[in-house]
Parts: sequence; C-alpha cells; structure tokens
Amino acid sequence: MSTPHNSANAGDIAKTVVMCGDPRRVEYIAKNFLENAVMFNEVRGMYGFTGYYAGKRISVMGHGMGMPSLGIYVHELYNFYGVKNVIRAGSAGGLCDDVKLRDIVIAQGTCTDSNFAWQYGITGQFAPIADFSLLRRAVETAEKLSLPVKVGNIYSTDVFYSPRSANDSMREMGVLAVEMEAAALYMIAAKAHAKALCVCTVSDHLYSEEKLSVEERQTGFNDMIKLCLTVAAEAEE
Repeated sequence: MSTPHNSANAGDIAKTVVMCGDPRRVEYIAKNFLENAVMFNEVRGMYGFTGYYAGKRISVMGHGMGMPSLGIYVHELYNFYGVKNVIRAGSAGGLCDDVKLRDIVIAQGTCTDSNFAWQYGITGQFAPIADFSLLRRAVETAEKLSLPVKVGNIYSTDVFYSPRSANDSMREMGVLAVEMEAAALYMIAAKAHAKALCVCTVSDHLYSEEKLSVEERQTGFNDMIKLCLTVAAEAEE
C-alpha cells in the first residue's frame, strides 16, 4: 500500500503516531528518542519513522503547516494505514497572560476560523475536541513526570499573518494559544471514529513578543516530546 504522499507499506506504521509540523523535528525524535527506528516515508521530504519507545512500537511523522497539509496525512493514516491514535506534538503562540514561553498546552478543544468542516456537510458549527482518554492520560502523565501543563481551549487559524484583532477576540475569551492544525486533526479523527490529541509548546507569545530561536524550536521541546511519546506508548498497551 502507498499513496502519492506516503510510500509506507501495510504494517510499516504503528497504531499510534506522534506527528509534528516540521519533518526535521520528526527526524530529531527518531534519532534521539526511538530505538531501532526505521524510515517508512520521505516523499516530499515529509519524514516518517517507526521504532520503539519504552518497549512499545510507535511511529513519528511530519504533517506540514496548516490544516490542508495535515488533513492529507492524517486522513491517510486513519483510513489507509489503520492508525488508531494521532498525537500532535507542535508549537503554538501564547495568547493569555498566564501562558508563558516554553509552557506546554494541551488542547481540550479548538476554536477555528477555518471552513474545514464544510466537507462533512455539517449545518451550523462543529466543536472539535480531543479524545478524552488521551487527554486524561496526558494530564496524568504530566503529573507523573512533574511537568506543569495548561489544559484548555486553543485557536486553530488558517492565517499565519493574521490581524491582531482576530487574536484579541480569542484572548478575551480565555483561549490559551494559537496554532494552525488542531481543529482539522480533531475533525478528521471524529469522522474516522479514531482518537486524537494536540499538545503544543509555546514557542512565542503574541502579546509579550517573546520568542524562541529556530534552534530552540528544533531541539528545545524535549519535555513535550517525552510527554507525547509516553502517552503514545501507554496508548499501545
């Protein structure tokens, strides 16, 4: 089995996949956290590896930037490769004052300005939410690892260079952070009757104007990576 975007064969991909927007972060995870990692995809430079973490078979794969890109890869994982759980390990921009640089945010739900749900023929609005079993496991795992996390609503937008006023509205409603993929991930999972969770590290803050360097974004997310991989391993039990 292969697709125009994924050269993996049947059985090459684990039932649980940790995904990142940046394929270089995927390669970093495979080399530094997984045992016996084997590449299953490099089509369009979107790396995918399968290996072992804490004795459990786990895959990691890139999904690119934005909901259309993630939509392609996640749809194929759920519908063509039999994946049951997808955990996004991403970056986000802080919105609220109590969200700081390097904080880990777990997305309980997502707001969005995207029309991604149109394809499902939904009348009105659809509220994309995380799978509760993965969400609960992530919070419990964070407590065990002594990692402070913030759990709540995030904002998935189609526009990276958006007017500040759009973010102002979300900030006023207590939305923790902004990114570009989680709403689509949660919708695709709902349609596939599968499980999904988005975990992000705050790489910049839109109001304090602090930000991590490119190098820090590449390798400075280790706490989040360990959290996501631990949840992934437990999901395989």
